[in-house]
Amino acid sequence: MSEDAPPFQTQDHDSLTIPLLSHQQRSINSTSQVAIVGANVCPIESLDYEIVENDFFKQDWRARGKVQIFQYIFMKWLLCFLIGGFVSLAGFFNNLAVENIAGVKFVITSNMMLAQRYWMAFLVFSLSNLALTLFAAIITAFISPAAAGSGIPEVKAYLNGVDAPGILSIRTLIVKIVGSIAAVSSSLLVGKAGPMVHTGSCIAALFGQGGSRRYGLTWKWLRFFKNDRDRRDLVTCGSAAGIAAAFRAPVGGVLFALEEMASWWRSALLWRAFFTTAVVAIILRALIDVCLSGKCGLFGKGGLIMFDVYSANVSYHLADVPPVLALGVIGGILGSFYNFLLVKVLKVYNLVNEKGTFYKIFIACTISIFTSCLLFGLPWLVSCQSCPSDASEDCPTIGRSGNYKKFQCSPGHYNDLASLIFNTNDDAIRNLFSKNTDSEFQLSTMLIFFVTCFILSIFSYGIVAPAGLFVPVIVTGASYGRFIGMLIGSWGNLSHGLYAVLGAASFLGGSMRMTVSLCVIILELTNNLLLLPLIMVVLLVSKTVADAFNGNVYDLIMKVKGFPYLETHAEPYMRQLTVADVVSGPLQLCHGIEKVGNIVHILKTTMHHGFPVIDESPHSESPVLYGLILRAHLIALLKKKAFLCTPVQLGADAFRHFSSDDFAKKGLGNVDKIEDIELTDEEMEMFLDLHPFTNASPYTVVDTMSLAKALILFREVGLRHLLVIPKISSRAPVVGILTRHDFMPEHILGLHPSLVRSRWKRLRFQFPLLLKIF
Repeated sequence: MSEDAPPFQTQDHDSLTIPLLSHQQRSINSTSQVAIVGANVCPIESLDYEIVENDFFKQDWRARGKVQIFQYIFMKWLLCFLIGGFVSLAGFFNNLAVENIAGVKFVITSNMMLAQRYWMAFLVFSLSNLALTLFAAIITAFISPAAAGSGIPEVKAYLNGVDAPGILSIRTLIVKIVGSIAAVSSSLLVGKAGPMVHTGSCIAALFGQGGSRRYGLTWKWLRFFKNDRDRRDLVTCGSAAGIAAAFRAPVGGVLFALEEMASWWRSALLWRAFFTTAVVAIILRALIDVCLSGKCGLFGKGGLIMFDVYSANVSYHLADVPPVLALGVIGGILGSFYNFLLVKVLKVYNLVNEKGTFYKIFIACTISIFTSCLLFGLPWLVSCQSCPSDASEDCPTIGRSGNYKKFQCSPGHYNDLASLIFNTNDDAIRNLFSKNTDSEFQLSTMLIFFVTCFILSIFSYGIVAPAGLFVPVIVTGASYGRFIGMLIGSWGNLSHGLYAVLGAASFLGGSMRMTVSLCVIILELTNNLLLLPLIMVVLLVSKTVADAFNGNVYDLIMKVKGFPYLETHAEPYMRQLTVADVVSGPLQLCHGIEKVGNIVHILKTTMHHGFPVIDESPHSESPVLYGLILRAHLIALLKKKAFLCTPVQLGADAFRHFSSDDFAKKGLGNVDKIEDIELTDEEMEMFLDLHPFTNASPYTVVDTMSLAKALILFREVGLRHLLVIPKISSRAPVVGILTRHDFMPEHILGLHPSLVRSRWKRLRFQFPLLLKIF
């Protein structure tokens, strides 16, 4: 709100709109309050994780007996069970569809190649890929742009307290599932794990809506979840279930949610997340057993089946440690370089996407055509190889999957590069990880495949379609790992397949910077605990090397998208500042008993979501802070129209006019607006007693607290508003309100430009080589 706004009450104008401390720069926070959600620029808000301890909350908890507490606990576990069940069904359907759609495409193409109808095979391959990509891009661009990308940055920001329209809606869920199937089936180098995390989060969010009047779901047991705190916990369980469904890695899914996704964690949430992923694993195992009997078409050997490549004992010696360390160093460098290029490409895509929907779809189609030409043309560059006499399967392979694709080769020969390209990503990973296959791939093939995957995965991620990074990074890392293993050759005791596993681990660690969760996921994929020491070493080395260059790929994407994500640590320059140095103004206040017209004016002229409530004479001898009231609660009061003719306290009558349900969090997309409320001139002159509806115990800090300390409090508690009060008694009972945007570096460094220079000097001293490189 501008400083020259008209007064709400002439005699009390100074108490309603007050400046900040005299030494503070009276600036308005100009940091962006919009972000790129999926493929569109959208306004963003913060979530209310803090418990609003007003009179209605206290009365509601006092009225709860053992039965209500049992209902609440029982519903938590029941919803976790339902989330696990539905996510497992979504993951199974996703894999079933991808394996069959892509399988039919590869079978038709393979048959035409066998008949030496090469141009017709290329047309079928490229046009089917284009049609699938176009379908995914159209439904994403026109139905739910929030479904574009992997969804992990959006869900991670949500769990940090950032809310954006449509990221967890049922429309996004449907487009995410259908679009991911089409995109992965189109031979684009995109993955399904990220979209599955987003899918699981959407399912969890929909279950956590607390019922729906539109669909008649008004069961009283559901009303306990009409708040952001419980929805956050359910979404965390949903994200863990997504990873569990994508890789059939239940423990890895829990650790992924803990290490990468969640900003708040506790033991009770750990139990429920583990229970959710256990449900996923059990249901998937039952469904896969059905498919192994041949009732699922071409499905049965794909992504949900473990990459059981090392059932035999793995032996390694001290001499094998240096090559493993080298893999970790290379993976860290390549992973950080991958993140650097991906961010640059995403920035270019964002500029193009701003021009309109046509350009978004055009980029997607262009990438699809380029990918098809590259994938179909590259196998012609490598020489054919003779089929091994001791092959464990038919050579050449006739059909969809297998290690020996004939392509253009003569009978009795196979094209090793085509064996990787003309398969789904899951089957390509299986081929690379396979044991006893040291002689099946050529050195040039591995190099070509690595460069191809590295480039295509970067350019494919930013298109307007559901696309993940997990699987492409695994494929890329496995190819360069096997390439390193072939270079080492007989100098080491490790097989090429094991080098592929370690290469995938190192590239994942270098790009995504996770350690524990990635280690467990890879172990669950390969089904061999003997690999644990080597995978731990390679992950630790790759992460350490990559951290010297840039950040986690998902954190970098969030920064490009503009999400105001609060990190776990405070920047060193925050120790030099106090909260009074960054709090924005002027501050907007409400009285404990306020005129309806003033409230309406405040809501219409500002976009703030929290307002300090103060008591003045005659209710208090001097101005005193009573608490904080939310915008949504003010709108609920105006909508109910329980106004007073005189400025007196409502008292116990408030419980006759209102219930706690009136102030419960609305469902996704259901937000009341002040513009929708119609009031007469007579009603505008009436009064509202805000005391029963005000959070009387908001979190407050003194104006001399360091900004770093305030940030830790703000993030750890999960606040949306943090009140700043004066340390020395003054006329103003409150100095200002801190929100997450006040902790953003853009705002802080904009207010204090001298910190930019000192920060740059420190970076030049600490990382001179890195600054020269980048």
